[in-house]
Amino acid sequence: MTANDNAIVRKRVGIMGGTFDPIHIGHLILGESAYEQFGLDKILFMPSGNPPHKQNRDGRASNEERVEMVRRAICDNEHFKLSLEEMHENGYNYTKETLTRLTSENPDTDYYFIMGADSLTNFETWKDPEEICRLCTILAAVRDHMSVTQLDERIIYLNQKFHADIRKMESLNIDISSGTIRTWVSEGKAFRYYVPDQVIEYIKERKIYKI
Repeated sequence: MTANDNAIVRKRVGIMGGTFDPIHIGHLILGESAYEQFGLDKILFMPSGNPPHKQNRDGRASNEERVEMVRRAICDNEHFKLSLEEMHENGYNYTKETLTRLTSENPDTDYYFIMGADSLTNFETWKDPEEICRLCTILAAVRDHMSVTQLDERIIYLNQKFHADIRKMESLNIDISSGTIRTWVSEGKAFRYYVPDQVIEYIKERKIYKI
């Protein structure tokens, strides 16, 4: 038996956080792309309880409804898992707090935090960005309003400033937002194919986003 035989194989887990109000195909494609490109073991879809920057929830889905929409959207993908890590009595969590808990409870796991390029533009305003970078690898996806060159420059800057490991994802850019979908639903417009059928059925059944 060699030393390599005793080596611990570390788990590689991606985190897709967000309000998912509602979850849509852009989220699912991003999660699947991260899983394939970086050889991850699974992707945690982690709905936020009530994030600090989105505390006004008028006209939105409830926590229970958002969790159920995620559950339905990912149920047929064995490497997508629902995480209720940020659904707790305090109502919301900061990314640093979530990562601190996860890495402490799972010391054999490396975490990969998935985000759109737009989040990189204000990453310096997040709570304890350097600590976030210490606790995980960040996977950034291109969005329409940021060119590949701009994204590359931003990644280099943040990697140097925060001693980070930020990697660019090669993912199909589905530039659709949950806000746009909510508007379509409230106006009675079609939104099929932008949202999984199981989620569409649930939205209609619960009359979510109808004003």
